[in-house]
Amino acid sequence: MRVPRIYHPVSLLGQTQCELTEEAANHVGRVLRMKVGERLELFDGSNHIYPSVITQVSKKAVGVEILDRQFDDRESPLHIHLGQVMSRGEKMEFTIQKSVELGVKVITPLWSERCGVKLDAERMAKKIQQWQKIAISACEQCGRNVIPEIRPMMKLEEWCAEQDGMLKLNLHPRAKYSIRTLPTMPPEGVRLLIGSEGGLSPQEIAQTEQQGFTEVLLGKRVLRTETAALSAITALQVCFGDLA
Repeated sequence: MRVPRIYHPVSLLGQTQCELTEEAANHVGRVLRMKVGERLELFDGSNHIYPSVITQVSKKAVGVEILDRQFDDRESPLHIHLGQVMSRGEKMEFTIQKSVELGVKVITPLWSERCGVKLDAERMAKKIQQWQKIAISACEQCGRNVIPEIRPMMKLEEWCAEQDGMLKLNLHPRAKYSIRTLPTMPPEGVRLLIGSEGGLSPQEIAQTEQQGFTEVLLGKRVLRTETAALSAITALQVCFGDLA
C-alpha cells in the first residue's frame, strides 16, 4: 500500500512531533481511516520529505512522530510560469491540477477581452484559495515537494508587460517556430501565455508582439484552451525540462 503524502503548511525543520492541520487530520482520520502506528510522508514545501508515524488519532486531531528528514528534489530544471486566461467551470481547475503535475512552478490567472469568467473581488479571492488547494493536492499526488504559486488574478496586458528575463511564448497557428525549433531557452525559463476559449483578440495579439512574445506553433489542429496549455507544457518539458 502506498504511504499517504500530506502537506504541512509550517516548517518541520527540527521538529520531532507534529499535529496535522484540521483538514489533513480529517482526511487521514475520517477518509483514509488510518490508525496509530501507520506511516505517513509529510512535506512542508522546502523540497524535503519527513517520514512519520501516527501516534494519536481522535475525532478532531491526528498527531505524528517525525522519524527523519530527507532532501527529495523532483522539480524540473525548466522554470515555467503559466499565464492562463480563466476558463469556465472545471476547465480551470483541470488545467491547474495537470499543470502542477507536469512541473509548472507559477500560475497566474488572467482576464482578457474574450474571457467568459466574471467574478467580483470576494469571489476571485475565494477562487485563488481554491486553486491553491488544488495545487497542493496535485503535489501530494504526484510527489512534488515544492508547492507552485497561484498568483492573484491580473489583466492580460499587465502580465505581458512584466519583465523577468524569461522567454515569452504565445501560441499562434501561423507562427515561425515550433517549440522544438526554438533557438534559445534562457536560464530564467519560460513565460507561457494561453488564451481564453474564444482566443485572443487581434489587439491583444499585437500587444504580445510589442511586449516581446515569440509566437510558437503546436500543430495544424485547433486545440481547446485546456488542451493547448497541457500540450505546450509537455512539449517544453520534453525539449528543455525533465520529461523523457
